[in-house]
Amino acid sequence: MVIRTTALDVLSANWWVIAVRGIVGILFGVLAFVLPLPTLLGIIWFFGIYALVDGIFNLVSLFRRNTTRPWWALALEGVVSLAAAAISFLMPGITAIALVYLIAAWAFVTGVMELIAALRLRREIKGEFWLVLSGIASVVLGALLVLSPVGGAIVLVWYLGAYALVFGALQTALGFRLRTRYEQVRAGSARMAA
Repeated sequence: MVIRTTALDVLSANWWVIAVRGIVGILFGVLAFVLPLPTLLGIIWFFGIYALVDGIFNLVSLFRRNTTRPWWALALEGVVSLAAAAISFLMPGITAIALVYLIAAWAFVTGVMELIAALRLRREIKGEFWLVLSGIASVVLGALLVLSPVGGAIVLVWYLGAYALVFGALQTALGFRLRTRYEQVRAGSARMAA
């Protein structure tokens, strides 16, 4: 007997991952509203640390020659990453504005991908509107950030906080909806096996 596994089956079996993602989003949203400046500075520092580590690893790979990538690509990536880290630490204001555009692009692309996923799942799942709403929330965040990039770093954190709260709530609802489906499928499988 061949058992067909659908994308919905995989999502349902991993419902808790989606729910945890939602809860983390809610927690981030609360932090963004309660502590906006530290949240923004934390985001910039985390990016700076990431860029620093990435630059160091690229340069180490360059000198160790343990990769098939061209030496100039590793050198360029290493230098650019180290420069991005330096700018993040020394000029966090510029980094904040650049971060506005980066997050806007990320939110827009994420939203479009969620809308596409919702369209593909519409025949397989009831309540796909949660995914549609998540996608719309992402696209709206991207548009708001592009429309007011200089509106201030605090506004960015508040947009992110509001987005994280809404997205987190929607993802948590989707996760528990998938949990219900997973439990129904599991109960049906147990009855068939008995």
